[in-house]
Order: sequence, then C-alpha cells, then structure tokens
Amino acid sequence: MNNYGTILVVDDNPGILTAVKICLADVFERIITLSTPDNIISTLQQEKVDVVLLDMNFSLGVNTGQDGLFWLQTIVHHHPNIPVVLVTAYADVKLAVKGMKIGAMDFIAKPWDNDELIRVLRDAVDKNHKVVPLNQMESEHIRKVVDKCHGNVSKAAELLGITRQTLYAKIKK
Repeated sequence: MNNYGTILVVDDNPGILTAVKICLADVFERIITLSTPDNIISTLQQEKVDVVLLDMNFSLGVNTGQDGLFWLQTIVHHHPNIPVVLVTAYADVKLAVKGMKIGAMDFIAKPWDNDELIRVLRDAVDKNHKVVPLNQMESEHIRKVVDKCHGNVSKAAELLGITRQTLYAKIKK
C-alpha cells in the first residue's frame, strides 16, 4: 500500500516524529524525519521528496509560527514543486491563511486525526502530480521528435510510425 513515495517530516518533538512514522508507515515508501529545520534544503537536494510535513514552531517558548513561515518560504524558493503541509499545535486561522498565501498546500492542527492527516498528505501529493491531457502529451511528444530530427518531417513521421500527411495534420492542431 506504500505508494506515495517519500515524505520529509520536520518537527522538534521526537514524540511527534515517532507518531507520524507509525501513522504513515503504510502510506509512504520512505519517511525521512528531521528534528531541526537546519538541514531541510540539503535533504531536499539529496533526496527525491514527494511532500514535506513542516511544523510551524522551532524556537523554545515561541508559538508565533514565524519559524515555520520562514522555512516554508525557503522551501518554496528552492523547491517550488514540492508540496508543503504545515502542522502546529497552536492553530490560528490567520497563520494558516498566511502559510497558504506563501505556498503551503494545506494546514493540519495538532493533535490531528490520523485519517485526516493521511487524506491531506495524499491530496497534496496527488495535486502535485497533475494528469496531462492526452492531446497535450501527444503534441509535446511530436514536437520533441520533430526537434530531434532537426525539422525533417519525413524522418519524424517515420520515427512516429505515421504518414507525413498525418504528422502535418497533428502539427496544425
């Protein structure tokens, strides 16, 4: 059932990291955990991560969510194609909205409902893997083949297994 690739979970609470690992063990192939956000960017550069679950607070006694917003901005700047889901024990609508405006895919409050957490993370991964319409895929493939053949339509048609007339018709679309 682990068909959702790799998740990076960043939270300073070891209990949360353990709980997330248990909750998501049957959902994700790999669960990478960090107890400090300092290595987020290097981890994302070294690993193929499908989604990040990011805590909002890392400074002792500070519950403003500014740490999480900073790291969210950093992730979005360096890896804009990786969805981020924010999580915090100090749920605040303004904070959630601010996070979404910066680029978070969603927001979860601690303590979470396991089914809700799984649904939100699955949705984040699924939305990130958009389905491309067949005609768009075909057009992109035809363009690549024609480019590979340096504009030689006869050669491109031969590689595609279609007639030149068919290829011309498809190019016109």
